[in-house]
Amino acid sequence: MYSRYLFLLAFFSLAACSTPQSDFGVYQQSDGTIGVHAPKSAKESEAQDAALAECKKQGKRTVTILESRKTVNDRFPITYIYLCR
Repeated sequence: MYSRYLFLLAFFSLAACSTPQSDFGVYQQSDGTIGVHAPKSAKESEAQDAALAECKKQGKRTVTILESRKTVNDRFPITYIYLCR
């Protein structure tokens, strides 16, 4: 029983550390790729999850990263470009 509480505590601790989806700037580019502006606190896997959510709206099931680049924007210092498949 004690291990169940420990597991739940660990799960909620990790969930609380993730960046909310609303903090990402997700957009579709004219060439069909998905761009994700990520905040400073975000991990690349979180940006990928945001891109995947956008791709699923198009009926696609996976994303592949094409590029990541730094920007001069203080709020979104990194932009990731993904291809939906």
